[in-house]
Amino acid sequence: MKTLKNLIFILITAFALVSFTSIIQEKWEVPAKYENMKNPTNPSEDIAIGKSLYSKHCKSCHGKEGYGDGPKAEEQEGDLGDFSTSEFQAQSDGALFYKTTFGRDDMPEYTKKMPDDEDRWLIVNYMRALKE
Repeated sequence: MKTLKNLIFILITAFALVSFTSIIQEKWEVPAKYENMKNPTNPSEDIAIGKSLYSKHCKSCHGKEGYGDGPKAEEQEGDLGDFSTSEFQAQSDGALFYKTTFGRDDMPEYTKKMPDDEDRWLIVNYMRALKE
């Protein structure tokens, strides 16, 4: 009887630990090649194109202001991020380009929807404009 109680306690404890650790999203590792990549576009030019591309491809999940509150946000499992925060804005342009390009989990890969690298760089520029 005592062994059964101990086994139940161990199972409940293990389940609780697994449940709580799965809530924490895995860190998104960006390869150094992309982390150090320089943005080839001029952020002060073509911001309207970046906004248009963002509206078409990103707004439905990330929201108009980049708060992660778009109409499809609740359907997503991971943290959509808040583009206005200093933590988000501290990422390199190359890191944002990498994440926009390759995606992960609920974030789709955009190499097929936007095959032109310049379009994704223009979205990076627009995401920079969403800082508070």
